[in-house]
Formats: sequence, C-alpha cells, structure tokens
Amino acid sequence: MSDLPPLPAADSLGVGVLATLADMPDPARAARAEAFERDVTGALGTRYAIAVNSGTAALHAALFAAGVQPGDEVLVPALTVVMTAAPVVQLGARPVFVDSDPATLDVNYADAAAKVTDKTRAIVPVHLWGRMGDPAALASFASRFGLAVVEDAAQAAGTSRAGIAAGTGGMAGCFSMKDGKILWSGEGGFVLTDDAGLAARARAFRGHWLTPPPGHRPQQQLAVNARLAEPLAALAHANLHRLSALLERRRAQSTYLLEALAGARGLTPIRPATDETWNHYSPLLTIGLPRPRAFAEHLARHGVPNSTGTFHLIPCDTRPMFTAGAQPPCRGAAQILERTLAVVLTDRDDEEVLDRYAAAITSASATWSG
Repeated sequence: MSDLPPLPAADSLGVGVLATLADMPDPARAARAEAFERDVTGALGTRYAIAVNSGTAALHAALFAAGVQPGDEVLVPALTVVMTAAPVVQLGARPVFVDSDPATLDVNYADAAAKVTDKTRAIVPVHLWGRMGDPAALASFASRFGLAVVEDAAQAAGTSRAGIAAGTGGMAGCFSMKDGKILWSGEGGFVLTDDAGLAARARAFRGHWLTPPPGHRPQQQLAVNARLAEPLAALAHANLHRLSALLERRRAQSTYLLEALAGARGLTPIRPATDETWNHYSPLLTIGLPRPRAFAEHLARHGVPNSTGTFHLIPCDTRPMFTAGAQPPCRGAAQILERTLAVVLTDRDDEEVLDRYAAAITSASATWSG
C-alpha cells in the first residue's frame, strides 16, 4: 500500500476567521459569505451559489425556491437520513419514500414511477456516501413526469458521473459543510443552481425575504433565518482553496483501507460505476456475514465508526415520524443498509488510524458467528 498524501496545511484556516472576527460586530456584513459563493461556483461549475447555515437549510431553501408548496408530494429515497425529508415536511408537503436498487444504490425508478400522483412536484435524489446515481436516468424520469430535481449532494462534493458533477444535474444541488464533510466549515451548507430565478428565491428565503427576488418587496412574505455566519464562511472559503488536496487525501484514505481489508472474511468492496468519479466519502463494503447490522454495531463498539453501527442509520420510511399511513416498506433500501459497512473517515485519519481500523475489522470478521 502506498503512503497517504499529507494532510493539507491548515495554517490558512485561521487567517480569514481572525480577520472576520476583527471586523465584528457588523450585522450587515456578508463579505466572506459572498466571496465563498463566488468562488464555489467556479470550483463546482454553476452560475449561482447561496450559502446557508446547514445542509438541511440548503434543501429547505432549494425546495421552496423550486416551488414546493403545502399539499404537494416530493419523492425521497428511503435510503437517506431524516434531514433530507424534514424540509419537505417543514414546507407543508409530504415526503413519499421510494426504494433503491441494491445492485447500484440508485433510485428504483419503477417504484418511483408507481408512486407519482397529480400532487408530485419534485424528486430529491440522495448521493449517500458520495455515490451518484445515473444522471441520464434521473433526467429522463424527471422529464417524463414534469418534476423538479433537487439533489441532496450533502456528502458528494467532488463526485461526478458521466461528466456531470454531483449537485449540478438538476434544478438545484444542496451541500452540507458540517464538520466531517470533505468541504467543511464546522456547520454550514450551500445551494448550487444555474437558474437565476431559483437563486433569487432561495437567497430571499434564507434571509427573512430582506433581499427579495425581482418583482417582490422586502419582507413581503415570511421566510427563515438560514444565513451562514461570517466566521464560518471564512472557514469554508479557506477550505475551498484546499478542496483538491482534501479530495486527494480522502480518496487515498479510502483506497488504503480497502486494500488493507482485501483478505478480510465476508467483506466485499462496493465499487463505483464505470463512468463514476467517486469522492470516496466512505469506504464501502458489503457484509456477507450472519447478522450484518450486529456486526457493524460490534465494530462501532470496538472503535470503528460506521454509518449503521455508530449512527444507527435505518431506512427513512421506517422512522416513527413517517410511518403513520405509510406504504409498504422499501425493501431494497433496507437490504442496502442492513448489509453495508460504510466506514466514517475524517481528514486527520492517518496510516496508524486506518491500520487500527483494518486490524479491528479483519479480526472481528475472522471470528464473527453472529
């Protein structure tokens, strides 16, 4: 196994933050957020960016700006976290959970088509673990039913497929910058779009409608406070300049761990699609052992953080707040989560940490009987 590239120098991270703090308090100032918005569009390839205070807020603003209203329905993969569906509910709409294909992790479009009604307004594809579905299939499905596409690309900065970057293939793409994401600012998020009208509506929505879209008056309607604080915007901007190096390190970390697990009993790496450039957000393996979720929980107790064992990720359609009157369970999503080991990484994980994870996983898999 080759050595990891070095952790990108962090010296620059504090400079902008300190300069921002020196300018505070200034309630009207947004220079750091605006600089981040300007540069992230160039880095990720869209015309507009709207910085917000979380990935959830990004979805909230984008869905509102895309026209989702009370009484509407929005297709949401069950293979996701609560934070994807929560903004739909907050807008007075109803999330309709659709299944995923265990062979590809992509949306099961046959199931999605069966759940479209005259109330369906949008679909929110989720690029969980940085993996991206087929953009052509998504575009064809959305066009067939006249749906807005708002991508949940929270974990997918740096992923692309068939030459289309995650978060740029639909009407809007939503990203998180929570601590632990590849592009991080402690907390925060942003919306990407090429649609000027959507950008204006999302920008108005994230700031109490104080900067209204054309044809509207300030505070003409209720909105929210979801602006990205200037110190966090400065941190996001500094990390944006390190994004290429952070992506290189994450891909190397994931490859290093997967190579170290090549001989582990009952574990098979999940490879990206042939036309997919994956950011390797989490090393992914299929667990071919008895009681796979219990195995993931066992690893979590022994110091290997992972999606199902540490964060108890379950299909979103089975969460208590969504089960009243629910349709039959999304079995493909359940199968994926039951059998997938998604190891959680951070920038700081070096060879020593990854070797420890590999040793713990290999040892546990060798003796696991369920």
